[in-house]
Amino acid sequence: MISTLAVHNFRSVRELVLDLHGLDVITGANGSGKSNLYRALRLLADCGSGTVVGSLARQGGLGSVLWAGPESLSRSMREGAAEVQGTVRRESVSLRLGFASTDFGYLLDLGLPTPSRTAFGRDPVIKREQVFAGQMARPAAVLADRKGAVASSRGEDGVWQELSRSLRPQESMLNEVADAQLAPELRRVRSMMRAWRFYDHFRTDPQAPARQPKVGTWTEVLSDSGDDLAAALQTIIEAGNGGRLAAAVDRAFPGSSVGVEVSGGSFHTTLRQAGMLRALSAAELSDGTLRYLLLCAALLTVRPPELMVLNEPETSLHAEMLPAVAELIVDASKHCQIIVVTHSAALINGLQGAGSVHRHELRKELGETGISGQGLLDAPPWTWPVRGRMG
Repeated sequence: MISTLAVHNFRSVRELVLDLHGLDVITGANGSGKSNLYRALRLLADCGSGTVVGSLARQGGLGSVLWAGPESLSRSMREGAAEVQGTVRRESVSLRLGFASTDFGYLLDLGLPTPSRTAFGRDPVIKREQVFAGQMARPAAVLADRKGAVASSRGEDGVWQELSRSLRPQESMLNEVADAQLAPELRRVRSMMRAWRFYDHFRTDPQAPARQPKVGTWTEVLSDSGDDLAAALQTIIEAGNGGRLAAAVDRAFPGSSVGVEVSGGSFHTTLRQAGMLRALSAAELSDGTLRYLLLCAALLTVRPPELMVLNEPETSLHAEMLPAVAELIVDASKHCQIIVVTHSAALINGLQGAGSVHRHELRKELGETGISGQGLLDAPPWTWPVRGRMG
């Protein structure tokens, strides 16, 4: 389980260290930084698949996502006695992301390349990476370390061995040197991060993929687009979880039952409701009904991930359906770690009433996202490695 999430210099998050417990809710007022924290976690996951630089480029590049305020906020600035203003930069341009889990942790430091004559001179590059054991990257706990183009790992005898001297600046060591013999911890962390699942605002418009028939195969994991909804539901049914699915549908729509029709290899989602003479196809379902079925397919997955992140799952759902969604989430949290990002008080109340949940309320002060009630001494222990000279 991920126990700590750390973010430095990403959008409104100048410095934040969050402790996680298994089922966590991140909430806060509009503009408090919920979406930025969610994006930071997705960006961290992209390190495992080797797409972090491309993901940053799609967000406008490193310059567009960096914290736009001063390097530090003085006490007088926070108290309003002095105007918020910048100073001479002391630190390197840096975006840092990391997590710690019950076995391994990982952190990443992204910066700007050495100036040169190239059209890609603003592309972010990886300056530092570490994989470590335990809750913090203490020197004695570091198992693999990457400085620029050089990556090394610590052997079982404690002796460091070089893995590569020619890492490309845009490629993570998780993908380039994850050797099963020399650096098994890199492969473990990469596999863990690649298995994280994110579900964010399923499409429910008339052309939504989930409304269209599609050739189906055994589908243990619902895609993030939801285009394989029918196949995922049928997999749940045939894998023995049909009872849980039926109960979840009946909880939200009393007297209703979900089904999957197969014709010529194409799978079609249907819903039979009390009083109706025929089942409704996915194309006929309301936005809220379709979204609820998508959440059912995601949360009742046959192959639970180590981490599932839901961003505003209450979108398009009537308040009366949120207790059913809360029960689904709490039930799924028995099989995997879940983070829910939401501003719905009804969903939060439903989660708190259905099971044990830890709530983290974000607030913004002088443009900076923080955690309500978290003082300097309350944050989980965390340390970032020194990069070296300005870069």
